[in-house]
Amino acid sequence: MKKLEELYPGCGYDVLIKSIKINSKEVEAGDLFVCTMGVTADRHDFIDEAIKNGASAIVVSREIPAKKVPMIKVPNTNKELPYLCQRFYDYPDQKMKMIGVTGTDGKTSTATIIQTLIGSDICGYIGTNGRNCAKFTGDNPNTTPDADRLYLYFKEFLNYGCQYTAMEASSEAFFRGRLTSIQFDVSVYTNITSEHLNIHGTFENYKESKLKLFQQTKKEGFCVINHDDPYYEEVKQASNGQVVTYGKGEDNTLQIVNYEVFPTKTNITFAYKGNSFVVESPLLGDFNVYNLAGGLLACLSLGFRLDLLLERIKNIKISGRLELLKTDTSYYVMVDYAHTPNGISSLLNFVHTLDINRSIVVIGQAGERDYLKRPQVGNVVVENATYAIFTYEDPRSEDPKAICEDIIKELKETHNNYEIVIDRREAIQKAIDMAETGDMVLILGKGNETYEKLKNETIYFNDIEEAYNAVANRKMKEGVVN
Repeated sequence: MKKLEELYPGCGYDVLIKSIKINSKEVEAGDLFVCTMGVTADRHDFIDEAIKNGASAIVVSREIPAKKVPMIKVPNTNKELPYLCQRFYDYPDQKMKMIGVTGTDGKTSTATIIQTLIGSDICGYIGTNGRNCAKFTGDNPNTTPDADRLYLYFKEFLNYGCQYTAMEASSEAFFRGRLTSIQFDVSVYTNITSEHLNIHGTFENYKESKLKLFQQTKKEGFCVINHDDPYYEEVKQASNGQVVTYGKGEDNTLQIVNYEVFPTKTNITFAYKGNSFVVESPLLGDFNVYNLAGGLLACLSLGFRLDLLLERIKNIKISGRLELLKTDTSYYVMVDYAHTPNGISSLLNFVHTLDINRSIVVIGQAGERDYLKRPQVGNVVVENATYAIFTYEDPRSEDPKAICEDIIKELKETHNNYEIVIDRREAIQKAIDMAETGDMVLILGKGNETYEKLKNETIYFNDIEEAYNAVANRKMKEGVVN
C-alpha cells in the first residue's frame, strides 16, 4: 500500500491506495482507478461506478467535474499506467531478470522452455497458458496483460522468490503500450508471419510492434534471433542489446546441426562454442527444434551452465501444445494451439511424417479478429488434412456461422473434404466418432485454454477435457469398457 502523495509528490493528498485498477467493475475500497482508453471504451465514462465501488482516487487525462475523491490529471493515462504501476509495486521488474519472447508462432513454447530450463522455483512464466511459478498458478485475461495486472504479477513472483520472469510479449501489448516501462535483459525472436491485422492495420505496423521488444532490450542484454527467419536482418537492426543467433548455418551462436523427428521424441545435434552435443527432446516437430534452440540460447546468454540446461530438457512439457492424449483407442487424439496459417501448416506437415492413416482436423477462427486470415486458414487445413470440421472459436459478438462461411468461402468450388459443425463440443464429438484405426484427430486453435468468449458471456470450455469426454461417449455407445 502507498499514499497518493508518494505516487504523485506534491499532489497534497494523504489518501492510502491499496491497489491500481483500470476496470471499474473490479474496483474495491481503497483502489486507485486509472481512466485509460480501452479498445472500445473510454474509462472516464465509468468514474462514478468506480467511486461507488470504493475508489479512493482517480487518475484522468481530461477535465472531469469535481468528485468526492481526489483527481490526478496526467497528459495520457495509457502512457502513465505502466510507470504508475511500476512505482506502486516498487519496481519489481528491475529486481528480476526480464526475458521477453515475441513472434507469430512459438511464444508460449519458447517461454515455457526457458522457465523449465531455468527452474520454476526461481523463474515465473506469463503468457497464453496463464501465469505460474513453482509456488503459484493463476490465469491471465490476455497473453500479455495490462500493466495494472502485469506489475501485480511481477510483485507476486518476487514475493515467491523468483529471480527471473519469462513472458510472452505480444504485438498487441506493445501496440497498446503495456510494456513501455520494461527494459528486458533478454529478448527472443521466433518468427513473423501475417497476423493480427485487425489490430495493426498493416503487416508493417505489426512487424514494428514486434521490433519494440528488441529496442527495449538493455545494451548489456542479449537479443536472441532466429537467423533462418526472412526478417532476421530487420530484427537485428532494431536490436539494442548484443545479438546472438540460432539456426542451421555454421555462423550461428547456437547451430542446429541436424535433427531426427520420431513419434515420441526428437534427437537434435547442436553446436555451441566449437563443441557439438546431442539432446533428446520430448518436443515434437521441426518448429519445436527452433523453439528449443531459442530457449536454450536465451538461458546460455544469461550464464547458465550447459550441462545443467541439458539435464533439464527432459522435463519440458507444454500444456496444449502437440499434446497427444492418452485415450487407449486405436486412433490418436492431439490438441494444439496452432491457429495461424504458418503454425497449422507446420503442424500438419509434421503429423503426416508419423505413421498415421487419415488426419481429421477440428478448427475455427476467433471473432472480432483478423478477417483476412480466415480463408487462408481454410485453404491450409483442407490442403494439408484429410478432412476438416470447421466450428466456432471465441466468436465474441460475431455470428459463428458467418465466421465459418468466411473460412470456407474460397473452398466451395475446389474442395469437398470439409463440413461446418457450429457447436464446438459437437464438432469434437463428430471428429472422434468418425475416427478409424490409425487416424489422427487434431483439435486446433485453443490448446489448453479454459474458456469460450461468446456474444454476451464467457463460458468454461477446455478442448482437452472435451476430447476425453467425446472419447468416453464413443466408448459408451460402442459398449467398450476399459
